[in-house]
Amino acid sequence: MCRSFLSPWKDENGEYKFEGRFNQGVVSLNLPQIGIVAAGDEEKFWDLLDNRLDLCFEALMCRHNALKGTLADESPIHWQYGAIARLPQGETIDKLLMDGYSTISLGYIGLYEVTKLMTGVSHVDPKGEAFALKVMKRLEETTKKWKAETGLGFGLYGSPAESLCYRFAKIDLQKFGQIEDITDKGYYTNSYHVDVREEIDAFSKLQFESQFQPISTGGCISYIEIPNMQHNLEALKQLVNYIYHNIQYAEFNTKSDCCHVCHFEGEITLNDDLSWECPNCHNKDQAKMNVIRRTCG
Repeated sequence: MCRSFLSPWKDENGEYKFEGRFNQGVVSLNLPQIGIVAAGDEEKFWDLLDNRLDLCFEALMCRHNALKGTLADESPIHWQYGAIARLPQGETIDKLLMDGYSTISLGYIGLYEVTKLMTGVSHVDPKGEAFALKVMKRLEETTKKWKAETGLGFGLYGSPAESLCYRFAKIDLQKFGQIEDITDKGYYTNSYHVDVREEIDAFSKLQFESQFQPISTGGCISYIEIPNMQHNLEALKQLVNYIYHNIQYAEFNTKSDCCHVCHFEGEITLNDDLSWECPNCHNKDQAKMNVIRRTCG
């Protein structure tokens, strides 16, 4: 999971431990569907949200209980030889599931869509922003309550949803029909992200989304789209510095390619066969080109 965070955990000596920890699983909440069913009725929305959260809790506890009693012998490389732990033969992994040593995550998707459904505006609008923050804080409070009640490392997680963003939207399209700006576009927006169609500059997007990251303690990430910056490195430096000082975790998608046959620098494109092809010399040898679409940090 590219954006998953482990919450702080200390051993018996009071030392923070980072290696050998893991996540027990994620269950993701379809926020837009709750907004569709609530149909603008905020009281109904909060009742539905609480009911769906109860269902998510049951599903997450099913994941946890399925792991309980697992013997270290079932995957020695993980549990006995140090990939995660060094447990003796015949011992269960149960102690690694408790007290926050491992995390267990409530995911969410479609904060933009549910805000649009309930307020009529995007969550970048002040009215929508207030509602979106209220939703996020309810999710955060719920995971904290679960953690206190069970002793498990519950956290709120901005689901990557590479396929789930399409699956949830498809399910809701079949169930509720076409809803303008919600089910008609074929996808739901990733976690708390600004809608991809929103006209917003990179710095403003990062600044806006930064307020949601401290709430998503189980993991989150923000993205921005930028052109090829090879000839404007000073602007790229400013962008990286802004990310460093203003947001926990962000990536930028860019196009910075190079063909090693003709030394073309620019954008290498996908051809009809879905293979990378240099637009200058038509080189298709993947070993003789560099294609960059994302920079992480």
